[in-house]
Amino acid sequence: MSVEQTAGVDGEALEVWIDQDLCTGDGICAQYAPEVFELDIDGLAYVKSGEDELLQAKGATTPVPLPLLTDVVDSAKECPGECIHVRRVSDKVEIFGPDAE
Repeated sequence: MSVEQTAGVDGEALEVWIDQDLCTGDGICAQYAPEVFELDIDGLAYVKSGEDELLQAKGATTPVPLPLLTDVVDSAKECPGECIHVRRVSDKVEIFGPDAE
């Protein structure tokens, strides 16, 4: 996925990851952005790669596609487990999610 296709704030590419230790399995994220999030058989949410592959490694990140930025941010805001983190790729600063400044 090229930089032009990923979301950014002030031109910065963004990525998203889920802390499964805090995930409550409500699936709100998968409802908002099924192209980015999916519940696995363990009942927890994970991010998906641009090729639709479930990324189960701890701390796995995926780029935020520009057309889905609002859905991904809404997922982070609505998540009851406060486990969705959206950050800049360049410096890893969280801009949406529980640790956002």
